Amino acid sequence: MRIVIAGGHGQIALRLERLLAARGDEVAGIIRRAEQGEDLRAAGAEPIVLDLESASVAEVAERLRGADAAVFAAGAGPGSGTARKDTVDKGAAVLFADAAVRAGVRRHVVVSSMGADAAHRGDEVFDVYLRAKGAADDHVRAQRDLDWTILRPGSLTDEPGTGQVRLEARTGRGAVPRADVATVLAELVDTPATAGLTLELVGGSTPVSVAVKSVAGN
Repeated sequence: MRIVIAGGHGQIALRLERLLAARGDEVAGIIRRAEQGEDLRAAGAEPIVLDLESASVAEVAERLRGADAAVFAAGAGPGSGTARKDTVDKGAAVLFADAAVRAGVRRHVVVSSMGADAAHRGDEVFDVYLRAKGAADDHVRAQRDLDWTILRPGSLTDEPGTGQVRLEARTGRGAVPRADVATVLAELVDTPATAGLTLELVGGSTPVSVAVKSVAGN
C-alpha cells in the first residue's frame, strides 16, 4: 500500500511510519519544514514539504493522488494558541479530507481526541481544541466518498508500548502510550471493515490485532 500521513513529523506519525515501512508499505509524510525530512527518511518515509495551513485542496490532492490510504495525524501541539486549533486541528483536517475526496483516496483514518465535540463548552485552550477536533470529525463523517475511521485516544504517554489496548466505541477515560496508538493506526489502515466507526482507545488487556478485528466484526 501507499499511505500518505498528514503531520508526518509528529510523535505518533513517526512511530507509524516506522511500522508501515517495516511491513513493506510505501509511506509518505507531509511536513511543514524541509529540515524535518531527515527524521522521516530515517523512519523509512518519503518527506513531502507542504504547509497544510496555507495549501489549497488542489495542492494537497496532487500529493495524495495514487495513494491507497490517507492518515490525518497533524496537530497544532500543546503549546499553540486558540487560533491554530482552528487552522490546524480543524482547518487542516477538513482540507485533508476534501483533498482525499478529490484525489479519489477512499481509505481515510483520523487521529482525533477523546472528548472531541463541536458543541463542547468552555473558553480554555483545551476547550477550543476539543471543539475544533469535534467539528473536523463531523466534517469527515459527512463525506460519502471516504471510507473513514476516526480514532480518539485517551491521554497520551511516552511509556513503552504494551501491544495491549481497549478499543471500543466508548472506553471511558484512560491513558495510552503513543507507541500503541501507532500500532492501532497501522492495523486500522489495513482493516477497511472498520470504516464508518468512531473509536476510543486506552490502555487495556486485549492484543491490538484482536481488538481491531473485534470492532471490525471479525
